[in-house]
Amino acid sequence: MGRPAGSVNKDKPFREAIRLEMGLAADDKPCEAPKGSLRWIARQLLERAGAETAAAKEIGDRLDGKPAQAIVGGDDDDPAINMIHRIERVIVRTPNQDG
Repeated sequence: MGRPAGSVNKDKPFREAIRLEMGLAADDKPCEAPKGSLRWIARQLLERAGAETAAAKEIGDRLDGKPAQAIVGGDDDDPAINMIHRIERVIVRTPNQDG
């Protein structure tokens, strides 16, 4: 069973801090959290996100989750391809030695 709509996710405190600070920043309100707190750090990250790609990526990863890692393949020396093996079952009938 999932969480009720509108409930706060206690398992992801930094994500929640980013969301709270995003709302305050959108209303042009300053961060009132103490220096060094998660909310203060979240605000610092939000302020840097406009100019720094790494900060914007971090916010995206926190809010949306990290993108799935791509499966690479196709080259002859690619380990992902070379790990595929052929399995074959062969039934062999031996000649009857009694005649």
